[in-house]
Amino acid sequence: MAENAYREIITKAVCGKGKKFSQSAHTVTPTHKPSNILGCWVINHKYKTTYHKDAVIVEGTYDINTWYSFNNNTKTEVVCETVNYRDRVPLTLRDKQVVSDHVDVACRPLQEPNCLEAKISPNGNRVVAQVEREFLVEVIGETKVKVRVDDDGLVEAVDEEENEEELDKELDSLDSEFLTDDDKEDE
Repeated sequence: MAENAYREIITKAVCGKGKKFSQSAHTVTPTHKPSNILGCWVINHKYKTTYHKDAVIVEGTYDINTWYSFNNNTKTEVVCETVNYRDRVPLTLRDKQVVSDHVDVACRPLQEPNCLEAKISPNGNRVVAQVEREFLVEVIGETKVKVRVDDDGLVEAVDEEENEEELDKELDSLDSEFLTDDDKEDE
């Protein structure tokens, strides 16, 4: 292999990756003392990310809707509360060849926030909702990549005059007997 067998290329690539699963217990305060929990679901999930050298912080909100009965199971109501969360997703894969501090963060939920369980609190006037979520984050930045160069793939620069001479030689060696009548008219 020649001395120039390797080249360094600067390109955008995934320079860090991380994944985190979280569970949170949120307390929802209904307007009436609940008798039974009839359903609980999570909607309107919104989040944003910020990059810190060894982790990505995911901060967001979602609405917890709880359907419950009250007044000895004779009436029902839905209570909605917006809750905040903050997850620190550690980067388990990190590239040390990053050439710039300017990076982009791609984040996607592997598990959208979902209510696992909702139950009436021990004091009887609140609802405790257990919510799970999971995120995958990728840090995209400029990094150095080393590639091997194949000597057979190198092309030497050719003089244009040499090219024209070779083309003239090839045209002179053509047999004019094989030309059709249409080709002769073009001459």
